[in-house]
Amino acid sequence: MKIKHSLKASLTWALLASGLMTTGSIASDQIPGAPQKRPIIIRNATVHTVSGETIQNGCVMFKDGKITEIGVNLSFPGDADVIEGKGQHVYPGLMESYSSIGLVEIDSIRASIDSTEIGNLNPNVRAAVAFNPDSEAIPVARANGVLTAVTAPNGGLISGRAAVMVLDGWTWESMTLLPDAAMAATWPRFSAAPRGRRGGGGDAEASGGESDRLGPFHDLMREVKAYSVARTKAPKEHPIDLRFESMIPVVEGKTPMLVQANTTKQIQTAIAFAKQYNLKVILMGGADAMQCANLIKEAKVPVVVASVYRLPNRHDAAYDSAYTLPAQLQEAGIQFSIASDGRFGASGVRNLPYNAATAAAYGLTEDQAVRSITLSPAEIFGVADRIGSLTVGKDATLIVTDGNILETPTQIVKAYIQGRLVDLTSKHTQLNEKYKTKYSQ
Repeated sequence: MKIKHSLKASLTWALLASGLMTTGSIASDQIPGAPQKRPIIIRNATVHTVSGETIQNGCVMFKDGKITEIGVNLSFPGDADVIEGKGQHVYPGLMESYSSIGLVEIDSIRASIDSTEIGNLNPNVRAAVAFNPDSEAIPVARANGVLTAVTAPNGGLISGRAAVMVLDGWTWESMTLLPDAAMAATWPRFSAAPRGRRGGGGDAEASGGESDRLGPFHDLMREVKAYSVARTKAPKEHPIDLRFESMIPVVEGKTPMLVQANTTKQIQTAIAFAKQYNLKVILMGGADAMQCANLIKEAKVPVVVASVYRLPNRHDAAYDSAYTLPAQLQEAGIQFSIASDGRFGASGVRNLPYNAATAAAYGLTEDQAVRSITLSPAEIFGVADRIGSLTVGKDATLIVTDGNILETPTQIVKAYIQGRLVDLTSKHTQLNEKYKTKYSQ
């Protein structure tokens, strides 16, 4: 997964196409939505703007893929498609803050995994280029309201560049909203106690070995700075190094580092490292964030809560520590979003709204729960000018539901990405129809 598709990915799809693998179709059956041709107005619905008040019996109008008006009793052009939304709700499309969607098809089948490259330092890797627009996981996530996702490489210390992708389109180019949203990194753990038999991480961490574990990061920073100076002074004498070139926006503070860090020691050293080199940092995981909340708040570092459905990170933590973390971050004034990252990988992205719902059941307000999977991730990853709320001028990336998006019985009635009506069928709905037929015969 470098400048071109990795050899592994190419071989995978070649094998699938030739029928040598029997894991199913190589491509989803859904046809990407056509560009919007006429104005569309959804009226008499409950409009959840997220950035402002919720409007009862409200209207949303969009044209050429952009939201043009929001309000009550809007007038509309004669050629507009009018959708009656009485009894329904309109939300911004949900945004997944961290996933491997488009890079991993089936976690248990190695040949379908293209999220990891060999080596510890791979900043030149780009998730957007390796993104598979025909992944079967995409329609499944889309059918539950997730219309945008951050997809990130993993493995090693510096894994590569995460991208913000819209979940509908013919090619990875057309689905890329922001190609280099963050540089994914995995912060080293420091001599933790062994994990318990029933899950949970180690408790106290030893202080020794910090310089050794962080040595590769410090070396990389120094080398990138030296390379940048050399290239500026004498570009012809110093050939291009793709790894160093990819790190320059990070060193210059233009691209944030998305750092996987859960323990107190990891979080403290990651923030200290960012301060030393004037880097922007986004914490991914943040299980022990409340152990160093003042540090995080002072540094203005946002936290991506890596799934609410997980075990406590410490032996002495409360059983519901993961459930209550979003509410605690909210109370502490720390910017955060909620992701669905977990044991089921890309296939679990569909459960994003239920992670937020669980946080709402454990202290987070309902409005903040919705914000944590819409506007908050858009702000954290620098795409809030395009998506995340129902605001005039933003992309018409939105969903229409028959109920509260945080409740499991709720169904997505319609979904639009940049004004395009997208197909809400998936492998799941197709199998449902198949077996409904079986029992009706």
